[in-house]
Amino acid sequence: MSAVKRILDHARAGKLALAAAAFSFALVAGFAVSVSAQSAKHPLHGLTAPEHWAILDALRASGHTDKNTRYPLITLREPPKNEVLQWKPGESFRREAFVYVKQGPKTFEATVDIAGRKVLSWKEIPGVQPSLVEDELTAAEEAVTENPEWQAAMRRRGITEYSTVRCYGNSPGYFGTREEQGRRILRVICMDRRGVWETDSRPIEGLIVVWDADERKVLRVIDTGVVPIPRTQGNYDTASVGKLRDVPTPITVQQPLGPSFRVEGQSINWQKWNFHFRIDRRVGLVVSSVGYADGDKLRSILYEGSLSEIFVPYMDPSENWYWATFFDAGEFSNGFSSPLEPGADCPENAVYFDQVYADHKGIPQLNPRAACLFERYSGDMAWRHTGHADPVESRKRRDLVLRTVGTFGNYDYAFDWVFRQDGTIEVAVGATGIDELKGVIPRTAEEDRDGQAEKYGRLVAEHTVAPDHDHYFSFRLDFDLDGTANSFVRDQLKVERLPADNPRKSVWVAKPEVAKTENQAKLMVSMEHPEIWRVINPSVKNAVGHQVGYEIMPGENAMSLLLPEDYPQRRAGFTNYQLWVTPYRENERYAAGDYPVQSKGGDGLPSWTSANRPIENTDIVLWYTMGFHHVPRAEDFPVLPTIWHQFELRPNNFFSQNPALDLPKQP
Repeated sequence: MSAVKRILDHARAGKLALAAAAFSFALVAGFAVSVSAQSAKHPLHGLTAPEHWAILDALRASGHTDKNTRYPLITLREPPKNEVLQWKPGESFRREAFVYVKQGPKTFEATVDIAGRKVLSWKEIPGVQPSLVEDELTAAEEAVTENPEWQAAMRRRGITEYSTVRCYGNSPGYFGTREEQGRRILRVICMDRRGVWETDSRPIEGLIVVWDADERKVLRVIDTGVVPIPRTQGNYDTASVGKLRDVPTPITVQQPLGPSFRVEGQSINWQKWNFHFRIDRRVGLVVSSVGYADGDKLRSILYEGSLSEIFVPYMDPSENWYWATFFDAGEFSNGFSSPLEPGADCPENAVYFDQVYADHKGIPQLNPRAACLFERYSGDMAWRHTGHADPVESRKRRDLVLRTVGTFGNYDYAFDWVFRQDGTIEVAVGATGIDELKGVIPRTAEEDRDGQAEKYGRLVAEHTVAPDHDHYFSFRLDFDLDGTANSFVRDQLKVERLPADNPRKSVWVAKPEVAKTENQAKLMVSMEHPEIWRVINPSVKNAVGHQVGYEIMPGENAMSLLLPEDYPQRRAGFTNYQLWVTPYRENERYAAGDYPVQSKGGDGLPSWTSANRPIENTDIVLWYTMGFHHVPRAEDFPVLPTIWHQFELRPNNFFSQNPALDLPKQP
């Protein structure tokens, strides 16, 4: 009996402890946390294995489903926000699930009462496509290799045996063609893995199959000409690298008394911070009920924060590439299911959390080590000063890091929520994995004499180009600063010309402006016109009379360079601005809309904000998009060194003085 089958059998029988034991793992100081083995202790707790079975039983009993039904997403349907805010530990709470259902070419949404094991609502959603599911991709691969046109194209490339050929179905984007209307389309590309284990390093260029996933048939085989298949070894395991460098002297992270944080269910308490989290199948980590203890009061900061969408458009306009404009979170149903590697993905003092999720048949699965939590000391100071004759006063800075990794095809993204002792929250994304690769005729850059091979990318290996592309990450940040009635302020830094009798000619001044409507809060980062972006509670003031607030401080960022009328840009309208502010609505969760697969454009933030709703002194949500342009380089091959981008949520008059002033002096 396989380990997976054992855990599912145990889970169905309700033997959660045995299920967790089937995937046990070692933790520092013997401190183990298995989210999957816990019952829900908080209204925002992730769905457990018994709950997934209850959901599946309810769907089957409803009469709406059959053995061919597929479930692209089963996730927690959060209780109404007012219920969560009023809830106290030990009290009961509602548990419901939200389900995307695929029945042949039709898409439905269902709400399930978990405790009552009954379907509360069932609604068809016409004209949309849910995220891709596993057996659709498998069916495409099997059928493509049996297609005579595809086989003839392979023979032209000298390939007559297909056991080492791997084909993948991809979301095709949308471009308004007749072929796309009313169909669920995949674009199938193939790789030759002869002599290697890393499949993606050897693309069979110039050959694309257009596949109808509902009809399960090939619509077209596109062959734009034979291109040499790259033969460079793309493997990156230790056996393939060659001589390894010497192991450096050890750096140890030891906590002989255990971690300083406390874990109860999915709630964390550390250094005045208190928050809850879960691991969502679509967006990964969701942090919620985030508060900071100020004296004897726990003050609310974030009701909820999470990733909302990822957009990765490639910049090659050729027949084989123009459609590659991926919405990683919304188009693919299995991104957040990658176990973390102890000691490498997370340090030795990390504590790990399992994740329970439902596969495309609705059956619960366990992803071990789906997230980790650890304290980090990098040698930085929290604060420091010395006066003219005073001794040095300096305090160590320690951070708490909550991390997960999502793998979306060729890319791996690490997502960190970092909590600092001074009340700052840093949100960081580390991009690694491998570039998408394209086979080209020139062997090297010197042989690319007309510049066509590298016009839309860079050679990273012989006959191998990595096309240029972008990465955009949209985050949903539901602020509740000392309550739900908040406002958004932009402090515009303006040059002030001084009178002629002043030795100075100019200074700058900060001019605050409260955004009253959504349109006033659609903003871009600008060095020429700098601004400070703040959320405030207009009814609460600190000791010196300022309205309490938090600043969203951007890091390095990029704006989309695509034309507004370009279909990928229309579909990713959330990248039109780096900041949006909306009034809270429980059903507005995904920046590009609920169904980005083959979406036509305008969904999500552009649609919601078209009403230009009021946002002053109300419950508001900030949407921040962080992005970067990626021009590949040789160092990206065969695997990318991790590149990090981040932004910060920093207290701005939220406290009356430095909240880290009370840090103890340590040797």
